[in-house]
Amino acid sequence: MKIINKKLKNLFLIKHNVFNDKRGYFKEIVRENKINTKFPFVVMSYSKKNVVRGLHLQTKKSQGKFVSVIKGRIFDVAVDLRKKSKTFGKHFSCILSEANATSIYIPPGFAHGFQALEKDNYVIYSCSRYRDKNSEISINCNDKDLNIKWPINKKILSKKDKNAMSFNEYLEN
Repeated sequence: MKIINKKLKNLFLIKHNVFNDKRGYFKEIVRENKINTKFPFVVMSYSKKNVVRGLHLQTKKSQGKFVSVIKGRIFDVAVDLRKKSKTFGKHFSCILSEANATSIYIPPGFAHGFQALEKDNYVIYSCSRYRDKNSEISINCNDKDLNIKWPINKKILSKKDKNAMSFNEYLEN
């Protein structure tokens, strides 16, 4: 397991060791002692091609997320919304897939989203806190101030994400 630090503080990629043989492969996904975070809440999503989930954030009880793709390929995005951060409002994006054996750790205080790039995409989120439905918000994935370059223009969004607030509305609240 190799940890690759990125320009946004405390956000990093994890390149996994994969052990292949004629039967398939074995891959370690997460070692809490390597990243010094506990994950009491683990969830999974399935998304069809073009689905965008996000940009999501819990405003109270913010979650750190360890995101891994079990099958498929996604364009993953994390937006720094930590008000005292030097990179506030900046985003990081990358491709996560079963094939590239890479995961991402997104610290608390970031909005997170992804776009599904394959026919079938299975994503596991290991979260540092439980879900707090009452503090969940969604920020518009196409917000011009965030300037995220999504790889596929055609997007399938939930009702919640279609009605998401702008980045400026987030700043006002």
